[in-house]
Amino acid sequence: MARHIRSGDSVMVTAGDHKGEVGTVLRVDTKHDRVYIKGLNMVTKHVRPTRTAPRGGVMTKESPIHISNVSPIADGKPTRVRFVTKADGSKVRVAARGGAELGVVRKAAASK
Repeated sequence: MARHIRSGDSVMVTAGDHKGEVGTVLRVDTKHDRVYIKGLNMVTKHVRPTRTAPRGGVMTKESPIHISNVSPIADGKPTRVRFVTKADGSKVRVAARGGAELGVVRKAAASK
């Protein structure tokens, strides 16, 4: 199934504690339908010293938000996403509000 949200997208949280806040998607967990948004839904973790975190201690990091609780932003407002196949065969994500292109899903097949 095609995903409406991809990493790097600018999104708005539409439900939950961070409703109305805007951020950039860091990564998408497709197995659990969750997204990690930069600077939102931060949690505090107590980390013991390791090679990656030699000092250990208390660290804050992003916690996932369910993908249904965020919407991509087009023209400063949250929007739904449609998928449109162009004449050259490429498939793109298009904002339902305004029709702005949000990115290419599949490039056109090379013709021989």
